[in-house]
Amino acid sequence: MRGKIPSPFIDAVLARTDIVELVGARIPLRKAGKDYKACCPFHEERTPSFTVSADKQFYHCFGCGAHGSAIGFLIAYERLGFVEAVTELAQRAGLDMPSETSPSAPAGPDLRPVLAAAAGYFQEALRRHPAAERARNYLKGRGITGVTAKDFHVGYAPPGWNGLLSALSGDYGAEVLERAGLVIARDGGGGHYDRFRDRVMFPITDGQGRVIAFGGRVIDQGEPKYMNSPETPLFHKGRELYGLAQALPAIEKAGCVVVVEGYMDVIALSQFGIKHVVATLGTATTRDHLDRLFRYAPEVIFCFDGDRAGREAAWRALEQALAVLRDGRQASFLFLPDGEDPDTLVRAEGVHGFHERLRTAMELPEFFFETLTARADLARMDGRARLVELAKPLLSKLAKGALYELMVARLAELSALPAAQAQALVPGRASAAPQSPAPVPMTPVRGGTLVRQAVALLLQYPALIEEVGELPATDRPGMDILRAVVGLLRETPGLSTGAILERFADSEYRGALARLAVWEYPSLLPDQGGVLRDIMKTMTEQARAAEARARYNALIHKGTLTQDEQAEIVAYRRGQDRRHD
Repeated sequence: MRGKIPSPFIDAVLARTDIVELVGARIPLRKAGKDYKACCPFHEERTPSFTVSADKQFYHCFGCGAHGSAIGFLIAYERLGFVEAVTELAQRAGLDMPSETSPSAPAGPDLRPVLAAAAGYFQEALRRHPAAERARNYLKGRGITGVTAKDFHVGYAPPGWNGLLSALSGDYGAEVLERAGLVIARDGGGGHYDRFRDRVMFPITDGQGRVIAFGGRVIDQGEPKYMNSPETPLFHKGRELYGLAQALPAIEKAGCVVVVEGYMDVIALSQFGIKHVVATLGTATTRDHLDRLFRYAPEVIFCFDGDRAGREAAWRALEQALAVLRDGRQASFLFLPDGEDPDTLVRAEGVHGFHERLRTAMELPEFFFETLTARADLARMDGRARLVELAKPLLSKLAKGALYELMVARLAELSALPAAQAQALVPGRASAAPQSPAPVPMTPVRGGTLVRQAVALLLQYPALIEEVGELPATDRPGMDILRAVVGLLRETPGLSTGAILERFADSEYRGALARLAVWEYPSLLPDQGGVLRDIMKTMTEQARAAEARARYNALIHKGTLTQDEQAEIVAYRRGQDRRHD
């Protein structure tokens, strides 16, 4: 998604963002010289090694190596996607996201305040509205305590057509309420009415706990049993997960996330101490869901009913998972006994029993081959061929790696095909090349390197681009990086260190540049402009010397020389003699 946001817009977002303010709002920073320090939020440490630079608009941990711009910090700390992080910063800066960026990019007024106000209205109604006793009795009947209901901000939408509309109309117009999915316009332009009426209300939040939508459940009779907010600029049910904000600390601790089907399953399991649980919002598991889930944990366990509908839902989840699995990621499936859901099962078997079921969940490869072999008669040759045909389009979604090799080997075993032939039939998906560039190799010069120093100076003091003239024509190691940085700074002056690094975030140079952005070589400190001018002068002289040496070597091996060429050789040797005197 990075490529869909224009680079100038990203530059503008970063230029209007103070990374010290952004980070300081999330972790305690203390002044340390011209920078700020803290214990790193990305690894355990007692001595602060995490530094935030106001000048560079860049953070770096000297302990674990974490680094980046304000965008990178939000991605790492808040577990946001790239577009989400840019959107968050753009809103803070008062910038409208480019319309073509993403369907999830909010446009128009910020809807979060009105959604937060609606959540408050529903919670207050659950406590005080005369009709709310039925809702409270329903929650008690499901075994939900007041503390748990408060933790998940459960509320109640009273009966009637305009309770919410009347309560919020003093602060928000009906059009804003409609845009937030809270009210519906009457046919013929006759005003608006409340979308949710006489329902237990479950606020749906983003990963930071901010309300973006609601789910409502009928108490006695009525259709639909569950109703979600419609799609809005903030809410797209195909990518959101109920209970995510509450679950994140437990997911990180467990290294695993459990996916269930309903709000009450999440709430009940959380009440029993099983907190690393989220739910999809009445939709099948999507690729977007899985991309998010695997950002938070390396293992996902899907918890479905054991009936036919549950297994079909599990198979759809498996099909989506194959495209995002790679070595180090795992997916499993827990199928529940007939008539049970996670809520009833944890009450019947207790926490230990439910954990034991999670521990023995069926691994994705097992479920994969169990399902396909049930559809092919392996006692027949054509049945084994059918198995291969069923498996081919699915296994081809897998990225090549150990899991791909093992699953193709299992297919070969079941179909009685030679392993090499099975692999030829199932090509697999090319895995993404790891982007971990090696350090910049450079010839040492006086304890450092000229190119390394030049790049570091331009990264740390981008205004020094004014000191750079024509770059010498040399292929010495690191010159490709220097040319790239110089080209960027000439094309887009005024970038901070963080913004430069963000421009190279998808480049093979990003690792080397991140190291140079915090390099503290002594010559970089006193007179940066003078140091850079000296470096460029020396590099130019060395390039000319190398060119003259190459010319001399070519002439002495040429054979017959003209008088001018002989004079060139003599002049070169005299120059070398003077240098050594």
